[in-house]
Amino acid sequence: MQTRTFQARNMTEAMQMVKAELGPDAMIISSRSERRKGILGIFTRPVIRITAAVEPPAPRRSFSYGEEETRDDSTRDEFRRSMLEPLARELRELRERVDSLVVREGSAAGDRSLQPGPSPDAQALQQPAAEEGRPEVQEFKRMLLDAVKAEVETATQPAADGPVETAAEPAPLGRVSAALHRAGLGEAAIRLLMEKALSSNVRIDREEELMERLKESLETTVKCTGPIRLKKNGTKIAALVGPTGVGKTTTIAKLAAFYTMGRKARVALVTIDTFRVGAVEQLKTYSRIMGVPLEVASTPKELESALSRHQDKNLILIDTVGRSPRDQEMLEGLRTMLDSSFSIETHLCVAATTRERELKAIVESFGVLGATRLLVTKLDESCSFGAIVNLQTDKKLPLSYFTRGQRVPEDIEPASGRKVAELILGE
Repeated sequence: MQTRTFQARNMTEAMQMVKAELGPDAMIISSRSERRKGILGIFTRPVIRITAAVEPPAPRRSFSYGEEETRDDSTRDEFRRSMLEPLARELRELRERVDSLVVREGSAAGDRSLQPGPSPDAQALQQPAAEEGRPEVQEFKRMLLDAVKAEVETATQPAADGPVETAAEPAPLGRVSAALHRAGLGEAAIRLLMEKALSSNVRIDREEELMERLKESLETTVKCTGPIRLKKNGTKIAALVGPTGVGKTTTIAKLAAFYTMGRKARVALVTIDTFRVGAVEQLKTYSRIMGVPLEVASTPKELESALSRHQDKNLILIDTVGRSPRDQEMLEGLRTMLDSSFSIETHLCVAATTRERELKAIVESFGVLGATRLLVTKLDESCSFGAIVNLQTDKKLPLSYFTRGQRVPEDIEPASGRKVAELILGE
């Protein structure tokens, strides 16, 4: 008998390998599902390991008229029997091991007792009670039996219209974990979300149930501050900082238009971006259309004066020059510029199209400016949003706004956990 062991991602692929190597007459000796260590740790998709054997071809013989080759079992029955027999044997062995463990635990308890032990008949009667008195043993037994039964069901469940070898789909946990990984979520974020989604100890059998739990987990895990909150008495001052090209000036215009037209607030604009060609003119155009005043400041003293002149406003928005996260000297100069006697709420603007490694470098470098909010732009230009969750989970910087497109003020919305869940889960 020729014996070979095969490893594949699923039962279909494994059976194809068996047929290709040993032919269609090969029989399955054993099969099991294993997990390989990988980037997702315990959430990696399991692999199927199959041991198959084939008998040497028998001499051909002819059949006389009317003689039939007797074979009662169908191919489906052979497949099921070949899968069930080793799994049933494994189930029996697991039961014997657990029962033996229970007996040993009962014997050890009897040896430690100072009271005279009961007769063998009494021990036999008390053994079920002793077993019931050890919940950890019962739980261990239940887990083992459930694991083997699940493997039997997975290995033997046929497809509705497909071939016999078609295996059941991966468990909901594996499919959803793989989807999160494809969305760009890292191992730490996936573990955190899964732990929250499964924390209720309620069995989840359908992918829809797990996705709903995961959506709730995302909504509560991702921290958001919501929109800029105006003061009842006084002036709210907010500054937008960030690298070049992330859309700070356009976002300033969107915020100004929203609060002017939507909230009927009195708004003033201040720009300290005197380096970029056309930056001041662009903001002047927006201020003229919206009918809000614009101040230009190139020194800390000029910024202080501009803020003082507009203390009658509900909101002052400060546009800053874009800085490279690697230019620490320029960042320090911007920090000095914003080091005002007024309280300034600082929003760090990053583009959704930025790679995760660069996003983390930006957050770390711009930390000298004391940013307390993260504003994500250009959602319309990105197709992967896992980095948002990874960054928020790692750096603990709450989200304030999302922007997409160039329309003013339509293409801006307050950040929310629900919106993040929609982005990640593709809703």
